[in-house]
Amino acid sequence: MAKCWETRGCDEEMQAECPHHTVFYDRCPSKCAFAKCDRQTHEMTIEPELVFDPSVRREDAIKEECLYCGFFLRNGPRRSSGDED
Repeated sequence: MAKCWETRGCDEEMQAECPHHTVFYDRCPSKCAFAKCDRQTHEMTIEPELVFDPSVRREDAIKEECLYCGFFLRNGPRRSSGDED
């Protein structure tokens, strides 16, 4: 099952027309109505230790909103010691 940070909020038909769903898979911007997270686990945070945690693999988040979500920042993928930016 896909994790919430790996799932876009729009269906396949919408993705076909979406400028962010390209070959390079741009991150869905927060201003997109379909990128809003409605999961119970979603928790916006401004805690600096979470927002600036260097161990979080932010490039795995498909939605911009995830970058400030406490659930993603605590439970999302982590960098291994060999990963580079």
